[in-house]
Amino acid sequence: MNKGMIPALALGLALLLPGCSLSGQPYTVVEPHAEHPVLGENTSTIKASTYSELVNGVLFFVSQGVEEGVIQLTDYNGDVEEDLNRACLEVAKDDPLGAYAVDFIKNDYTTILTTYEATITISYCRSLEQISSLVNITGTSAIREEAVQALSAFKTELALRVGYFTGDAEEVREQVRQAYYDTPAAALGMPECAVTLYPDAGTQRIVEIVLNYPQEPTALQQKSQQLQEQAAAILSPLRNQITSRRVDLLMEALPGAVRVDPEQGGSTAWDALVGQGADDEGLALAFQLLCDGLELEGELVEGTLDGQPHFFNRVERNGATVWVDLSRSTGQTWTATQMAEMGYAWEGQGSQPAEN
Repeated sequence: MNKGMIPALALGLALLLPGCSLSGQPYTVVEPHAEHPVLGENTSTIKASTYSELVNGVLFFVSQGVEEGVIQLTDYNGDVEEDLNRACLEVAKDDPLGAYAVDFIKNDYTTILTTYEATITISYCRSLEQISSLVNITGTSAIREEAVQALSAFKTELALRVGYFTGDAEEVREQVRQAYYDTPAAALGMPECAVTLYPDAGTQRIVEIVLNYPQEPTALQQKSQQLQEQAAAILSPLRNQITSRRVDLLMEALPGAVRVDPEQGGSTAWDALVGQGADDEGLALAFQLLCDGLELEGELVEGTLDGQPHFFNRVERNGATVWVDLSRSTGQTWTATQMAEMGYAWEGQGSQPAEN
């Protein structure tokens, strides 16, 4: 990496207030104020005259992966040595990007008449590729959608710059868990999920998610492809049928299409449609995969049966909600009342609409 070089394309990027993050991607924050770096006589120097501009200059270097750069302080009224140390510490410890990417920052300065030239030296714990690949989102709830995309591609690492973070690491892990069930074609074993937040506090954070899958990602990609091909073969005769009949036709096709093994079966749709059999979780994932393929409105439900954790499904059929548990029957549907009478329970059960 060339020390002190600032790409010309980056010169027009807006710099945020201290504590905010920078990247080459558009990013919306609550505070509208923004500052632009002011160049010195060449592209390796930035001018600053206030502490805010000083912090933004250091942060700009970090955003570009610069290892050594110069900030020229003109008409500066503060204590230069104290402010340089404070600015470098603020970027390295308190700013999300700095906390995520920087190992340490050191500075030195010289005086030329009334101008100070500060040399900023930065050591990184992240590559420039990692810095530039940060995904910008707003709000903790948006993590689930990004996790869906990562899980679908069997990515092992995801780093998100969250513009308004209000949760904690446990909430992030729960979002990843929910995303797993949103992607039945890729739900081939729940990955272990490690979450690290940068910095430790604040409403603007970088969320790093590291995923450890039960098998190698390449093997899982092959299984996912095999699963989707099998699902497509099952659904092929049903795709040209009118929408109002698709649920009934799907239920008719299931007895010969799914393999049921409630006691010893696997917990993935692959086990249900390709392997030797699946338990209630794998069967529910398989049913949701098939519903998604037919564009049927429904969802996988994580509830209980006789007080024990149990997976099943709900799906809309001609304006009414019906319930499916392939571990009980591969060809039958029930109403919410019937499900409750059989010992099923789920979140929001009491708010179900009245049945005809």
